[in-house]
Amino acid sequence: MDLPFLVLVLTLVAFGLVMLFSASYAVALYRRGDAYAYIRPQLLYAALGLAAMWLASRVDYHLYHKLAWPVLGVSLVLLTVVLFMPEYNGCKRWLVIPGVGTLQPSEIAKFAVVLAFAHIISLNASRMGSFAVGVLPFGLVLGAVAVLMLLEPHLSGTLLILGIGAVLMFVGGTALRWFILAGAGAVGAVGAAVAVMPGLVPYAASRLASWLDPFADPLGDGHQTIQSLYAIGSGGATGLGLGNSRQKHLFVPEPQNDFIFSILCEELGFVGALAVVALFVLLLLRGITLAVRAPDRFGGLLVVGFVVQVAMQAALNIAVVTNTIPNTGISLPFFSSGGTSLMMLLGEMGIVLSVSRQEA
Repeated sequence: MDLPFLVLVLTLVAFGLVMLFSASYAVALYRRGDAYAYIRPQLLYAALGLAAMWLASRVDYHLYHKLAWPVLGVSLVLLTVVLFMPEYNGCKRWLVIPGVGTLQPSEIAKFAVVLAFAHIISLNASRMGSFAVGVLPFGLVLGAVAVLMLLEPHLSGTLLILGIGAVLMFVGGTALRWFILAGAGAVGAVGAAVAVMPGLVPYAASRLASWLDPFADPLGDGHQTIQSLYAIGSGGATGLGLGNSRQKHLFVPEPQNDFIFSILCEELGFVGALAVVALFVLLLLRGITLAVRAPDRFGGLLVVGFVVQVAMQAALNIAVVTNTIPNTGISLPFFSSGGTSLMMLLGEMGIVLSVSRQEA
């Protein structure tokens, strides 16, 4: 397998586990009476995920041709079932499995979309310029997934999946004119979504208002953003030192999850933040190199889909915690607490390594 890519993944996992413990032990102790409440299961998921990565790297990736439609079908069923689950923080994103824990169907949906798109494109490469082949099937898949995720609501996950799908379509050969038309159609889709799901309007409006002026409601919608910016600003160039964050002591509401990057900035400063960004950029660049060297189109598209997913998700998370874009509730890959996300990510990285084993 490709050693540089493997080293980058293992570095991100190790770095993420260290930062998760540092960012989470205070809130875990305060809320659950156990400083290891978040890191303990994450270590287990990391071990299982690394095992899954190794197994996936040993399996011929062409097997996933046969799994594309079944996996997509399962993901759509799970996205439907989760809508009947209890709400958490105003959203329905998690399936509760008794005796096991929680499962986030949107993580499986990301994997399913990459798999299905790579499958369709590789089988129809010469006809991707037409609407019937290069646009329609992808639009149907993205439309079904997007509607179900908006009902949760999960705006950041929807944007991420739409972005991954668009990149794969572009790389796969979909004509540029269809993207221009899709942009125009998106305006109509937003209008239709507002008409069909009016509950999205106040949800999106509150997020937009708190983004433009978080200090207008410092104890409400703007609280997370304000505390995140305080953490980032107090870190300075080199940070307060690992473990020395002040904002993680119940000031930043989700230091172990969506806002872990702000704690990282506070403890490791600009230098540490730059190191994390560099690791994600290097992972993306190495992935693109592996995609170019892939023995066939299917393998190349799988690699592009998975590394673009990681890079886009990291970019969105960092943009949220720095208030560059509205708060959309998205985790930082390899760093944020979450077993489903970590295991799925490592499994996907295993598929990338599987492709690298058969480099041309």
